[in-house]
Amino acid sequence: MAKIRVKLRLSNIEGKAGTIYYCISHRSQVRHISTNIRIMPQLWDGDKQRITGSTGAQKRIDSDMSTLSGIVRRLEAAAAEYTADDIVDSFRAPWLNISVVEFMHEQIQFLTDCNRLGTAVNYRRAANALEAFLAGRELLFQELTPAFVEQYGDHLLRKGLRRNSLSFHMRILRAVYNKAVRHGYAEQSFPFRNVYTGIDRTRKRALGEDTISRLIHLDVAGMKHLSFARDLFMFSFYTRGMAFVDMAYLRKTDIQEGIIRYSRHKTGQQLAVRAEPCIREIIDRYSQAVSDTPYVFPILKSDDTAASFNEYKSHLRIYNYRLKQLAQLLGLECGISSYTPRHSWATTARNHNVPMSVISAAMGHASERTTQIYLATLENSLIDSANREILELLNKPRKC
Repeated sequence: MAKIRVKLRLSNIEGKAGTIYYCISHRSQVRHISTNIRIMPQLWDGDKQRITGSTGAQKRIDSDMSTLSGIVRRLEAAAAEYTADDIVDSFRAPWLNISVVEFMHEQIQFLTDCNRLGTAVNYRRAANALEAFLAGRELLFQELTPAFVEQYGDHLLRKGLRRNSLSFHMRILRAVYNKAVRHGYAEQSFPFRNVYTGIDRTRKRALGEDTISRLIHLDVAGMKHLSFARDLFMFSFYTRGMAFVDMAYLRKTDIQEGIIRYSRHKTGQQLAVRAEPCIREIIDRYSQAVSDTPYVFPILKSDDTAASFNEYKSHLRIYNYRLKQLAQLLGLECGISSYTPRHSWATTARNHNVPMSVISAAMGHASERTTQIYLATLENSLIDSANREILELLNKPRKC
């Protein structure tokens, strides 16, 4: 199989930036592909074939390497002789006939290699839905027209998908298409301009403070699994809505000097939460159960990326099921999910007149506008209460 390496060609002038190029070797044939990526020599790690630090240039290299690897895999699968020139020509050819599904699977592999497993799962779902619609027919990028997209959207709606689910599939397909355009596999024709790719606001339910208090004091003695689910729910609430994925991957080393420091899996944003006594109490409760693991909670056992991700997904399903059981014990008409603690903390903070800027920073939002949009989707209990008082006042019987 062909070998592909990333190299830095040094400048003839000392102190000047060098140029990144790709070296393809196959059957004693060596070919180079030049790029316009220029970096200083001290930023290049030749052993790892990477730019030190996270940069846009490195993302471009990763993307190109993913494309080259995909080309090699296709040529190998063709079971015919090929040369290094064939690889170079395929990489440079804007008219390359690669199918949409084939390219989607390349992106899934790229995301998996980068340990972006959640996104890879979403891409796989979208790819499976598209393959089911095509029913074995090949779809080239030049065939991905507005008419096809509309037809595919109608098909998904007939299958019972709601607008947000339809948008999920269309957003992923659009992202794949745009990447194919950047790679020269397609000419931009904006085939998604007439389809819905937004997100409808769904009504989020937050638990009130009285219900939170009832949950804390709910008698679940002898029900170990429900007790654990409640502890995770309260830990999330106490830590300003820490997501389940972040609780699952939280390590003991993330807690130092009474501060929990972690990166949100969703955004990569760094957050710090003081480990208040109620938080510490929950952590200590499971110290024995995790004595032989690096994690804070007995959710993950493996340090292997793929295995731990599967454990996380499995436990998330179980966690949501246990939360529904807790909701039934509390006699709630609305259910409880892993998102409820986050919504509940945000609503509680707002109801206690915590400034929007503080709520935004506490939840790791990029801006206050994000927080405003987030809170706008929650039950507005304060406004409902005020409206009730006004209506009662207006309808109060008048004295003669």
